[in-house]
Amino acid sequence: MQAYSQSVQHGVSALEISVNSTSDGVLVCHHDQSALRVTGKDSKVAELTYAELSDLRVDARAWLGPATALEPIPRLRDVLDRFAASHVIFIEDKQGTNTKALLDLMDTYPDSTAHFIWKQPAPALQAAAASKRGYKTWGYFMPDAIPRLDELAARFDYLGVYYTADDATVRKVVAHGKPVICWEIHTRSDADRVSRLGVQGLMCSNVPYLTTSTTESRDRFSTGIRAAGDLPWITDQGWNAQPVIDAASASVVLDRNQNFSYRLGSMGPVTKEIYSLTFEMCWPKELPSELLHAGIAFGQRDDTPYRVLVPSTVGGYHLIIRPTGELVLYRRDPGNPAGTRLQTITTSPVKPGEWMRFKIDVTPPSIRFSRLDGAGWAGETMDREYRGGYISLCKDYPAPVPVQFRGVSVI
Repeated sequence: MQAYSQSVQHGVSALEISVNSTSDGVLVCHHDQSALRVTGKDSKVAELTYAELSDLRVDARAWLGPATALEPIPRLRDVLDRFAASHVIFIEDKQGTNTKALLDLMDTYPDSTAHFIWKQPAPALQAAAASKRGYKTWGYFMPDAIPRLDELAARFDYLGVYYTADDATVRKVVAHGKPVICWEIHTRSDADRVSRLGVQGLMCSNVPYLTTSTTESRDRFSTGIRAAGDLPWITDQGWNAQPVIDAASASVVLDRNQNFSYRLGSMGPVTKEIYSLTFEMCWPKELPSELLHAGIAFGQRDDTPYRVLVPSTVGGYHLIIRPTGELVLYRRDPGNPAGTRLQTITTSPVKPGEWMRFKIDVTPPSIRFSRLDGAGWAGETMDREYRGGYISLCKDYPAPVPVQFRGVSVI
């Protein structure tokens, strides 16, 4: 309910609701058929009574931050009572067994066929029943259904395509001439790409970020809530892809056992021609081996996920420090995983648990970078290739040694 309410507050015209039924026939707004992933209860929703389900709470703290409130699973009827009169609502029967019960409930609302749209995987068979009652239908195509696109598209009023589909696949879906909705959109760059390809609707859970260009001048780690737009480079691994926000130390800890970047979309795009980027970093417990490194990427032209030490589709600069104290500024062009070393300076060796402070001064002709927690080491380059406005924090190694950042600001 909190997610639906916040989306409405940010001006969306439609909500998407996944539905399951409890063992006693209560329709609830829950995506997974199991309660395990978001509540910790290893039971199928269909095996729980509504009373039992009501005792559970959705725990999204691993995704949204430790200060995120635990939320109950709402009844579908309560959500529809609140929003059906004012919004378009896409409804999907995740269990695939509740067609009649859902349609019967939908029919009880005034002007229901103008407010409700039946949603389902394209190969599923329930669309005919919804169409018979006068409802528009949205059939979404997973990768395994794309080969049947020409056969199945005729069943639906609206079509859906997944955001990782290549341009040719998106164009193929759009070419059917029906309104196309793309899911799940997390970034402005993805929204721009699919819109250019003819997609008319976006299904997303990052509404404040995608619908505004408001930027923060500093990180919000101290709130214990992930800022809208702050996302790991990979989102489809759910809870397991998130870094740890530590409100007590006003920091974020990148502790995944992989090369990892965390895009601070909330702070982008930086539009100033002249600005200073400051941040602090430490390895809290131990150091990685001396050739490994971590740091910050900046100057990215858009919010395409910045990949570390692998070919990336977005270019920018990358300031790294190694445990030896070697501080290096790289330029990383799209498709070049190694990058071009622009400037190297020697600073004092890093100590576990000690915070280092850095400053990057960006002007139209130059980039100056400094380490401020010691003798005032600094370097400068006249490279002008990238002046984009997006920033990413980077753990540039797969070893299970966490790295921590705080005090990220743009002035």
